Amino acid sequence: MKVLVAVKRVIDYNVKIRVKADGSGVDTTNVKFSMNPFDEIAIEEAVRLKEAGKATEVIAVSMGSAVNQDVLRTALAMGADRGILVTSDTELQPLAVAKLLKALVDREQPQLVLLGKQAIDDDSNQTGQMLAALLGWAQGTFASKLTIDGGKAEVIREVDGGLETISVVMPAIVTVDLRLNEPRYASLPNIMKAKKKPIDTLTPADLGVDTAPRLVTLKVEEPAKRKGGVKVADVAELVSKLKNEAKVI
Repeated sequence: MKVLVAVKRVIDYNVKIRVKADGSGVDTTNVKFSMNPFDEIAIEEAVRLKEAGKATEVIAVSMGSAVNQDVLRTALAMGADRGILVTSDTELQPLAVAKLLKALVDREQPQLVLLGKQAIDDDSNQTGQMLAALLGWAQGTFASKLTIDGGKAEVIREVDGGLETISVVMPAIVTVDLRLNEPRYASLPNIMKAKKKPIDTLTPADLGVDTAPRLVTLKVEEPAKRKGGVKVADVAELVSKLKNEAKVI
């Protein structure tokens, strides 16, 4: 079984985000980038499937500028066999990413595609579902446990009411949640080995995909600062404030 894993380069989760003065976007000057945490979990799961004898090859895919090679090298150091970089200097929105992944799936013929359930920069949570629709494949989203048995995948997924268990027929798309596993740290020997693993470079034109943005960002603003709490004398005053000031009742 061949496994394809999509990984995204995002601003590191430990970094405090700064909005540009003109509100056109996020300031990325001298900012640390790393692999999206959900995608890191997806890579770890794919490597574990290979170690368990369920997968024969793990392919890591990233999209964007040439600097995205660093997250691919991280994936290779964690245990992926090879990488594919789709280079693009324009913004790649979820639909464009899903179309590019579909083209790569048609090219590579994997039986399983793993993605993080969302990226921590845009929180769109769309790419996996769009890819499943484009391919006509079964999907299991928000996976907290994944079991492969023959031609089926059992996915325990996190829903509002608790946990839901579904069984999907392979090939399938699975988007992973935080509780699926704990990603490993890449050892120094594996980091050195990763430098010799192949990374193929393609463009959207090579894959025959139009990546023109469908959405336009009008303005980016920081969330309003939280105001300090106040004490109320009794329930009547609390109800009054909720009704007249907060206007939530």
